[in-house]
Amino acid sequence: MNKFTIRLKIWLFSSICLIFCAFLSHDLLEEQSIYIQKKLTDHYDTQQDGSAVKQYELKLTKSGFCRYKRYFSNGKTEYFSFNLLKFKTMDYFGSVSNGKMYLRTLSDDVIVQTYNDKKGDVDSMASCLVIPLKNIEAEDLNDFNNKFLKMNALLRAQK
Repeated sequence: MNKFTIRLKIWLFSSICLIFCAFLSHDLLEEQSIYIQKKLTDHYDTQQDGSAVKQYELKLTKSGFCRYKRYFSNGKTEYFSFNLLKFKTMDYFGSVSNGKMYLRTLSDDVIVQTYNDKKGDVDSMASCLVIPLKNIEAEDLNDFNNKFLKMNALLRAQK
């Protein structure tokens, strides 16, 4: 009987720990997504696209979706979306003052949609998402990469 109660206590304790860890990872995902979105918004460069882009939306959800939408002054809209489960690596081309961050995926996992284009509405897939950035240091880029990788790992652990 003594062995049974010890095993029951171990099983009960393990179950409680797993439940707490599940809720903890959900909070970490939300915290990571808010942090990344804020940093991306702070460093987003509206000048690289010129006056053609009148508005943009950049959103990272706690479920791991990265959504980027650009509205052009001629009425055209471009929409990019991918899940961070498909995130592979990040590259940055440019200088400290401005450049472009390439978020690369495992395959053609980035959904690309255009609306109100003269050539017609187009739906396609791509292997990377390009975000123009300004005033960004190497530490910030390393931080982005670490946060994306951490969020990818947390999303994989939830599955």
